[in-house]
Amino acid sequence: MNRTARTRALITCLLLSGCYTAFSFRLVHLQVTQHGEYAARAADIHVKRQTIYARRGVIYDIHGESLAQNEPVRTVVADGTLINDREELADFLAHALKLPRAEVLEKLGREKFSQSRQKNIPDQYVILKKQVPEMLATELKDALAARKLRGVYFEQESTRVYPNGQMLCHVVGFVNGESVGVDGVERTMERFLRGHDGFRYTERDRTGKEIVPYRAQEKEARNGCNVRLTIDIGLQNIVEQELDAAIKQFRPKSATVILMRPQTGEILALANRPNFNLNVQENVPLDHRRNRALSDMVEPGSTFKIVTTAAALTERIVKSGTLIHCENGFMASAKLRDHHPYADLSVNDILVKSSNIGVAKLAIQLGDQKFYEYVRRFGFGERSAVNLPGEISGIVHPPHRWSKISITRMPMGHEVAATPLQIVTAMCAIANGGRLMMPQIVSEITDDQGRIVTSFPPQEVRRVASKEATDAVNEALQQVVGPKGTAQLARVAGFTVAGKTGTSQKLGADGRYGHDKYVVSFAGYMPAENPAFVGLVLLDEPQAKPGQTYGGLVAAPVFSRIGEKAARYLGLVPSPEEPAGSVMAGQNVRSR
Repeated sequence: MNRTARTRALITCLLLSGCYTAFSFRLVHLQVTQHGEYAARAADIHVKRQTIYARRGVIYDIHGESLAQNEPVRTVVADGTLINDREELADFLAHALKLPRAEVLEKLGREKFSQSRQKNIPDQYVILKKQVPEMLATELKDALAARKLRGVYFEQESTRVYPNGQMLCHVVGFVNGESVGVDGVERTMERFLRGHDGFRYTERDRTGKEIVPYRAQEKEARNGCNVRLTIDIGLQNIVEQELDAAIKQFRPKSATVILMRPQTGEILALANRPNFNLNVQENVPLDHRRNRALSDMVEPGSTFKIVTTAAALTERIVKSGTLIHCENGFMASAKLRDHHPYADLSVNDILVKSSNIGVAKLAIQLGDQKFYEYVRRFGFGERSAVNLPGEISGIVHPPHRWSKISITRMPMGHEVAATPLQIVTAMCAIANGGRLMMPQIVSEITDDQGRIVTSFPPQEVRRVASKEATDAVNEALQQVVGPKGTAQLARVAGFTVAGKTGTSQKLGADGRYGHDKYVVSFAGYMPAENPAFVGLVLLDEPQAKPGQTYGGLVAAPVFSRIGEKAARYLGLVPSPEEPAGSVMAGQNVRSR
């Protein structure tokens, strides 16, 4: 090789060595010095954090009937870095999802600022539509693949569904658009029902398909717990049907029915009118969403007389046979009237005849402070702590705020504001022998494997009356439903029924009791000797014929129909049937 050839070879080797050295430095620069930057860029394009949604817990009735459950749906999401034909994709999705094309086109073209690249890049996560049915999502996925359109994928989610629609709407409650409970049990049990979402980091190829072997960090979702209520959907159905019939017949402003198990305080059924459909949340008046059983205050009327009578008997001031002079129908010192002129009535007959004067004299013998203590002891003027939102305490003024005649008005259920739940809970205390039980709406919480997380056993709040006193009141309440009582229409063939009517006049704007607006009620239980349930029927401003707007004529028959169907449903064994009685229409009753 001559000198010229050697020089050329050397120059060629030097050039090649220089090139390789430059490439090597560049490679080291990219792989080591700028590794973080380019890895971040790759992650921006290919790696995505995917949420694994937790399943919200199911709400059941006491027998395992679903009251609130989840239905699988999909969320349609666009990844701008993978879209291959934005115009055609916008046309297809706008038609398929029934969305404005301009809106879809704008979403597909959205950008976001990338910190790693210091510039705007196509947004990888744009929600096009939520709660798309599973079947439609599958059809869209196949259609996109057939058209070779990329950049859209479908995330698995679920939507809340209420199989019974309007039934139990005020108990079950509902969730908002973020699946957070905002009313009813959905709200009070939110911490158990909601669960905790998980996540995974996924990597996708240029077509948008996930590269499963390259899955990175992953945290499993923890599903929400299931809530079992004390509600019996069979009894609830009976209550709802009869309440609807009463609404149609009497057209009241509002109405409430509650069934409770007196031995435990479990709420077996609860319904209010007006109501609403849990599956349709748009344009529902706030007034329809109120759980009136807990949030409305009414003067209980003569149903409140059980408190005064039980208190006097417990304190042994009187016995059930003690005679009380009832002033022949008018108590001048208190300007108090009875619906019928009575001379002397036994304590038993004061309840049976619903004498305002008789029960006022019992309260006077108790004294202001002692009477007030018993009113509070029976749960009036305080919240019950039931697991439902919106409960109020009602109003019971202390003695130092009473007028001179308050001691004669409160015993018959005036100057006291109570919730329907308080009234039925007080009647439960008479039915179970004198124990005030905390109302229960939730039975137990279980995880998604069926294991019990927590339970809610019956809780006795306190003893409010002696067993001897409640036995005497029980006997009187059976006569209230008997041939000589004010609630003959509450009778149920084959069973002994005990209860008390209530007819309270409503206060007008001038602060005086009117003669055209009433709250009528009946609170009772059956069988009287061993109650399976206590029920309250309450109607606000029912429309009845003149002289017939009374608890015994309006609310008592509703209780009778509910009791008859409930007895069959529960399989109660009838006792020897008593002859049926009748109620005289047009009786002049002020408060009973």
